[in-house]
Parts: sequence; structure tokens; C-alpha cells
Amino acid sequence: MRSTLADPVTRDVHVTSPVNVYLTLSLLRRGPGDPTFRRDGSRIWRTSRMATGPVTYAIEPRTATHVRAQAWGPGSDELIERVPQLIGAEDDPTSFEPRHPLLADGVRRFPGLRVPRTGRVLEALIPAIIEQKVLGIDAFAAQRRLLRRFGEAAPGPAPEGMLVTPDAEHWAAIPSWEWHLAGVDPRRARAAQASAKVAAQLERLAESGDDAAVYRALRSIPGVGVWTAAEVGYRALGDADAVPFGDFHVAKDTGTALIGRRIDDAELATLLEPWRGHRFRVVRLVQLSPLAARDRRGPRMARVDHRHI
Repeated sequence: MRSTLADPVTRDVHVTSPVNVYLTLSLLRRGPGDPTFRRDGSRIWRTSRMATGPVTYAIEPRTATHVRAQAWGPGSDELIERVPQLIGAEDDPTSFEPRHPLLADGVRRFPGLRVPRTGRVLEALIPAIIEQKVLGIDAFAAQRRLLRRFGEAAPGPAPEGMLVTPDAEHWAAIPSWEWHLAGVDPRRARAAQASAKVAAQLERLAESGDDAAVYRALRSIPGVGVWTAAEVGYRALGDADAVPFGDFHVAKDTGTALIGRRIDDAELATLLEPWRGHRFRVVRLVQLSPLAARDRRGPRMARVDHRHI
């Protein structure tokens, strides 16, 4: 039975090893003002657009291995079925061997860190396209503007200001001047709208579990390259091996953290090869590690970024 405002769909999920709900789901947050994501103490609020409609959900850890999820809106039943994948319960880090003191320290510090699988490809793809070749602060502002202009009020008792992302039809219909006003150039706008037009195919492939086919379909979209596909992979597909090659900061930070110097993409691929199957896990542990933070400030730079598509 679908939820109502007063009667959410509720599910308790028990897992066999710890899950850090916030660190896992924080991968889905696009900047501090993301209107689809809120943190309220230990509870995470988020909105999504399922095949069955919009949903607001709240996920709260009761213990390290017990999570309670509640959902409101037309997509609530579908969302609640996906909670184990969403919190990374299907991500298996047991075969990961740190092989480096910094990574071993990260495993100790973050024992419940997982890679989520939302199954919602377009929801991860549009923001990734908006983030191409611009600083995060500008991309997050563009995303907020577009959601406030074209998003839908979150169903249920969501925190004030939360919104649901537009559906594919609405993304495809956004006029060019609205993208411009949001600070999204024509190339990225075209890629976003081309993605929206094939969203049904992308979602069907994700639902089938054929992740290789999802990646092939993503790469066939003009304006979607390795970096963008990886950004989708570790959010929508739960891919712990999805390396965002083409991101200057990932190569620089990973090289500095693990071998003491900045490296390029070719060297990054070589460096990460021993961890194939868990290469994004390595990148994520480097991003979170306080031991890797000392080189991150760097010189002041103009407001351009180094991410490829």
C-alpha cells in the first residue's frame, strides 16, 4: 500500500557488517545547498524520482548494522524495496586489501563506508554533466537554480525547501535561455537534453543489472565521456571500480597521498591497477583521509576546472 503524509512506508534493514549511512549516502549530495538532500542529526533526508513517481525518504541508523527507512509519495514502495542497495549493503569490500598505510588507516576510521546503488541513472547523469569542466561551486549553483525553477515540491513531511528533480520529459524541454541563466553553456545543455531523451533506455538497462551495457549507452551520448560515466557509475550502479579519469584533482590527490607526488591519468591508471575492482574505493578513502589533506589547498587559481567529459 502506498504511503500517505501520515502513514509512511517503513522498512527496517539489518546487515551483517557495519554501514556508515551518512558517508555512504553523502556521495549523492551535490553541494551544501542541494535541495534533494538534508542531514538532520543522524537522519538523512533525500528525494528521488522513481519509475513510479516522486518520493521523499528518510534513512536513520539505529545501530551500526540496523537501518530504518521511511518513504512518502508515489514512489515510496519502489524506493523502500531498494533500501539495501541504496545503503550499500550489496557492496562487498571484504576482498579489498589496503596495501598502503593511508588506506589501512581509512579502513579503520570508516568501517561502514560503502558504495551506494540508487539505480536512478538520469538522476546522477544530469548533475554530472552540469559539473563538467567547471568548479563545483558554480555547478552546484546551476543545479540549485534549475531545480528551483523546474523541480517539484517534495512529498510528505520533508524539511522545508526540499525538491524532487524533474522527470526526463521536463529536462528535455527546458529552453536554452534557462540553461544559460543557470550558467550552463550550450554544449553541456545539449548533452543533458540528449541524455534525457534516452533516459528510459538507460533506466531499463540499469534495472536489468547489465552495468556494462549502461556504460556503453552512456558513452554513446554526445558529450558524455569517461569521467561523466564514472560519476554515474559510483552513484547509480554501485560500482566500486568506477574511476573518474579526467579529473585533475583525483589524479593529483591520489598520487600525492599514495606515492608523494602529483601524477597524471596514465600514472593514476598504473597506480590503481593492483586494486582493480575497488579502484573507486581507493579514491574515496583518499578523499576522506585526514592524512591526505595537507596538499589540497594549493595555489590560488582562476575559476576553471580540469575535469574532462
